[in-house]
Amino acid sequence: MKLIEKYFLPLLILVTLAVVVNNNLNRVEAVPAYTKGNNPKVDKISTRQGFVVEHLFSPSDDSVGSWVSMTFDDKGRMICSDQYGALYRMQVPAIGDTLTKPTIERLYVGKGTDTLDIGSAHGLLYAFNSLYVMVNARIEKNPEKRPKGYNPRESGLYRVQDFDGDDQYDSVTLLKSFKGHGEHGPHSIILSPDSSSLYLISGNHTDVPEMDAYRLPSNWQEDNIFPLIKDPRGHANNRMAPGGWIAKVDPEGKKWELVSAGFRNAFDIAFNETGDLFAYDADMEWDMGLPWYRPTRINHVTSGSEFGWRTGNSKWSPAFPDNLPAVINIGQGSPTSLLSLRDAKLPLKYKKSLLAFDWTFGIIHLIKLKPSGSTFVAEREEFLSGVPLPLTDGVIGPDGALYFMIGGRRLESDVYRVYYAGEEKVNDEKIEGEPNQLNLLRRSIEQYHAGPNKAAVEAVWPYLKHNDRFIRYAARIALEHQPVAEWKDRALQEKDPVAASEALVGLIRQADSSLNPSVYAALLSINNNRFTEAQQINLLRAYELAILRLGMPDSQTAASIVAQFDRFYPSNKSNLDRSLSRVLIALEAPGVISKTLALMEATDKESIAAYRKETATASDDLIMRNPGYGLQIANLLDNMPPAQQTYMATMLSLAKNNWTPELHDRYFSWYKNAFAYRGGHSYVGFVDRARKYALENVSEARRGYYDTLSGATLLTASGNDLVSTDYPKGPGRNWKVDEALALFDTALQERSFRQGRAMFIATTCNQCHAMGGAGGNVGPDLTNLGKRFSMKDMLESIIDPSKTISDQYAATQFTLANGSSIIGRLTDQDNVSFSVSRNPYSPDQVEVIKKKDVVAMRYSPISSMLPGLINSLNEEELKDLMAYLMTGGNAKDPVFKKEVDK
Repeated sequence: MKLIEKYFLPLLILVTLAVVVNNNLNRVEAVPAYTKGNNPKVDKISTRQGFVVEHLFSPSDDSVGSWVSMTFDDKGRMICSDQYGALYRMQVPAIGDTLTKPTIERLYVGKGTDTLDIGSAHGLLYAFNSLYVMVNARIEKNPEKRPKGYNPRESGLYRVQDFDGDDQYDSVTLLKSFKGHGEHGPHSIILSPDSSSLYLISGNHTDVPEMDAYRLPSNWQEDNIFPLIKDPRGHANNRMAPGGWIAKVDPEGKKWELVSAGFRNAFDIAFNETGDLFAYDADMEWDMGLPWYRPTRINHVTSGSEFGWRTGNSKWSPAFPDNLPAVINIGQGSPTSLLSLRDAKLPLKYKKSLLAFDWTFGIIHLIKLKPSGSTFVAEREEFLSGVPLPLTDGVIGPDGALYFMIGGRRLESDVYRVYYAGEEKVNDEKIEGEPNQLNLLRRSIEQYHAGPNKAAVEAVWPYLKHNDRFIRYAARIALEHQPVAEWKDRALQEKDPVAASEALVGLIRQADSSLNPSVYAALLSINNNRFTEAQQINLLRAYELAILRLGMPDSQTAASIVAQFDRFYPSNKSNLDRSLSRVLIALEAPGVISKTLALMEATDKESIAAYRKETATASDDLIMRNPGYGLQIANLLDNMPPAQQTYMATMLSLAKNNWTPELHDRYFSWYKNAFAYRGGHSYVGFVDRARKYALENVSEARRGYYDTLSGATLLTASGNDLVSTDYPKGPGRNWKVDEALALFDTALQERSFRQGRAMFIATTCNQCHAMGGAGGNVGPDLTNLGKRFSMKDMLESIIDPSKTISDQYAATQFTLANGSSIIGRLTDQDNVSFSVSRNPYSPDQVEVIKKKDVVAMRYSPISSMLPGLINSLNEEELKDLMAYLMTGGNAKDPVFKKEVDK
């Protein structure tokens, strides 16, 4: 089992990480000292030079909840929502007014005792003289379990209005209810660029409600030959296509149009200055290290777009032609707000950019967009960050300043304002941008996404072979909206190989199995000898869709398909080999098993290197920003699985025939080695499920042999974890200091040394700390811990390690002149630079920072040691662990009973 994630990195005791920081940090002239201000809520935030951060209000301090959404009304007041509670209205002081405090009022709807509560909003928007509220809640049927003084409504989009003009809302109208709630439920609402309609987004646990129109044709399917393995730990296992979705709706909520789908859990959307729409989609961190992992990313949301989220391991490759790729991959995190700076009061260089908020790692990313064909490419820079800073929502206020809030999940909540007061010239006008010619061309094609149009086929056909992928996509979707009879024959007879591939993908998606022979014949007629890698993948995807939607080809046709592609396999190109393997294994191509085994056994440098390069944020930079998630990343980077090998092994689990004993031995031996790698929380379970699929294809007589050969004895009964005799038996509890300390009112005696040592190993203390000369050297040696600290001191440090962090061991947050920040352990310095270690599992890998680039330094208020490390232990296990620590791992100490060592 992946012990780091479940039991954390225990007993980086009292402080984290045993590298003594040079205490003479100020000895070099012009190096900034550790900054200490008057307001810790502001001091923890790093941002760019010229920007001012103001703390405005703390909802949690005033017991009005943990706020997650905001909007400004027509009188310049901020309206906010508690994640699990009511709405509030706040009058914000003007910039520069340091004397006036914000005034807060709770919003009710109605008069007197006849009031109607509304809240629990993930999205708020004031428009059309109305407050639109995206409620994300489940109505608790048991009244005793409902929050006092607040009764949430069911999930849906609501319109709240003031009809009598008394500045108090008196009407609530449900525009549409949604089946879905929680953190993957209904999310944000924004106004269209022309201020005529609303756009809203929901996560993948929200069913697509009935729409009046569908720009993305609604006959979506899973569409993946890859053997389906749902998340072994049960996440989203009942959620199928199309995943999260975006809709357009008129102000009265009467006409609903599906715009896009295939997201995991994008929380927010934003239009840029050219009127193009973007979404910031979430990753599935449990999939890290697996070939289907997709990092958080910014997507350009065009008409009828599909982004390929599917449950478990079935997420589509961005290389597939029937979905669209990201503008930029950000990396690990939890996306929340996304907003455009087009109407902010800022220097012009910022205004053609987006801000993307990450809740987990407390970073606001500056996404600098640049037109590229009909779409965009992007660069990412850090705009603002803090530790901790669980960012929830942001908006540009009427004064042109950025307002943002932190909180969510009942965490400490605060509201901030950021404005520019630097030396550069400020632009306070809302900028408008003109789309380039290819962007306008794509939009002209998208007009045919509204439904049947007699002019559509002739108008869009030439663009099926366009060099721009987004234009080809728009043309195909336009075709799919037209009656199949109007373009079927043209698709089957198309001679241009690129146009034919695109047209046949569309035809397969809209046709039925009666076209099976005709479609395969048309696909075989495509000459792919001079195809690029992307074009080969497109053609292979057409074959894959044909197999899935129209049925398998006959044996003669299958042999012809194999002959068309077998010569290209393996190509030693990651995405192309994946596409080739899917089709060739499904068709049982001769020799495909041995070829695929060779890929499984090859050193997988490409996919490991690609993983480290494909994201705009460096994974090791995130580790100390949030140890709860960061140490999982550290664990992965320390022993990363070979993703291409894993993909091929999973694909081969589909192969039933043409095995030999020698091939089976090689194949199943791979699994035992695969369990030695470290991935996300579900890594072991996914690999085991593929292993079990493959075991179904061997004879009953040999199944036991291959079960053992493939590592069955390494696994727990569930197959989700590795077996360890050192696991706590529990049941654990959420230990508090006073509860834990009460166990030691009487002196420890007759404790189990064996179990104490086992708990020390189970909680992975030994990976970072030495005890009696054995163990890791990342953290301090714990042998003499009991001689220097009391039981209470130890328990307080274990349960709440961030409460007191010694300057000697604290991580440091460096703010650089370009606005970015780096968090890690200062391990060394000279007259010119600092050396910083960011990964506790690779302490010798350091980043060198030039002192001239550092504008501020502060100690991180968050310990790299996680809180609650003992929560997995029961009372007896905790007693044994503490006895082991207090005695310095001395088995002969009188506190231990005599045991026969095993």
